Order: sequence, then C-alpha cells, then structure tokens
Amino acid sequence: MKTPEAVGILGGTFDPVHLAHVALARVASEKLQLAEVLWVPAGQPPHRNQPRTTPADRCAMVQAAIAAEPRFSLDTSEAEHTMPSYTVHTLARLRQQFGLARPLVLLMGADAFRSLPSWHRWQDIFTFVHVGVATRPGYPLDDFAAPLAAEFAARCRPANADFSHLPAGTIVPFELVAGTVSATEVRHMLATGTPPERLRELLPVPVLDYIRQHHLYGT
Repeated sequence: MKTPEAVGILGGTFDPVHLAHVALARVASEKLQLAEVLWVPAGQPPHRNQPRTTPADRCAMVQAAIAAEPRFSLDTSEAEHTMPSYTVHTLARLRQQFGLARPLVLLMGADAFRSLPSWHRWQDIFTFVHVGVATRPGYPLDDFAAPLAAEFAARCRPANADFSHLPAGTIVPFELVAGTVSATEVRHMLATGTPPERLRELLPVPVLDYIRQHHLYGT
C-alpha cells in the first residue's frame, strides 16, 4: 500500500501575502517532502487586530501569489466564515477532510511557535497535525515557557525524519534561509509610496498588481 503523502497547511491573515510567505512554503515543501501546501487565509482572527482588507481581497491576493505553483492550493473556508477563526477548529475540519491516515503539517515561523501556548486549545493541535517550524540560521529554538518546552522535548524530530507513517503529533524544525519582512512593514511601504522596484523585492508581482488595481493599503 502506498504511504499517504504529507500535506502542509499554511495559515495567516496574509494582509498582504508577501515573498517571505512564499519562501516558507517552498522550503517546507522541499525539506519536509510535502506533496502540497494548502494556504488558509484567516477570517476573523480572535488574537490580533482585524485585517486591513476584506477576506475576499486577501483570498484573491493569495490566489495571485500561488497561481504559478502547482503544489500550492487555496482553502477559503476559514475566510468565508463570519465567526472568529480558531486554528484548532480549522485543523479538526481538515483532518476530517483528509482522513485519519494522511500526515498533515501545520507550518509556522519560530515567533508564532513560541506564542503557541496563548492559542485556543493549543495542545489539541498535536492530535490533528505535525508542526513544522521555520528557523533562521544561527537562531535555534530554545528558551520556551514551561508548557511548550515540555511538548517540544517530547515531540521534536529532525527535519529529515520520516514521519510519513504518522498522521500527527511531532514537531519538526527546518532551517529557512530567506529575508524576513512583516505585513505591517509592507503596508507602511505601500502607503508611503515606496518605489515599485523595492516593493517587487517583497511582494509577488501579481499581488502588487492586485493591490494597485484595487487601491488597497492607501495606494
């Protein structure tokens, strides 16, 4: 019987989606041997300020960013929901969608991982997925709060570990050599008239085109 292929899950507000998001998905696909990466824009994130653009615009920007990537696909279910978006609920839905045997890997950066204990029902996340954590060279994952430190010690596996026979439950750090930028910085640059050549270093060109065509972020 063929081993089920792993699916990456990349959530976020994507307000806007930028090249660091794309780099994370590409590197995770390679290093964690993912068959595909499912992009899940948040609808109403309960733990942060509301997005500056509509769910429809954010989904459209993600679709523009990933259109040329055959292994990337868009899930709009969370963005279309009117209730607050909790990651654990989304993962429960995706586990039901993909079945009990298929490995699912929630992708996130190291900063988001460190904040995991503040998430709703955060320990239940490991019952639905593995967690892939992107780290920067020279910045190892450490100094966790006690509850997360215990989970990390018990669940951590190397990036080259074969978790294809496990549907969920491990933490897999992988190194990401890429520039970092925040959506907040990008929004500020868009609003203050940063030259297009600089913006193209941070945003996929189709996303920048969409932003300008729809006059988002003060453009």
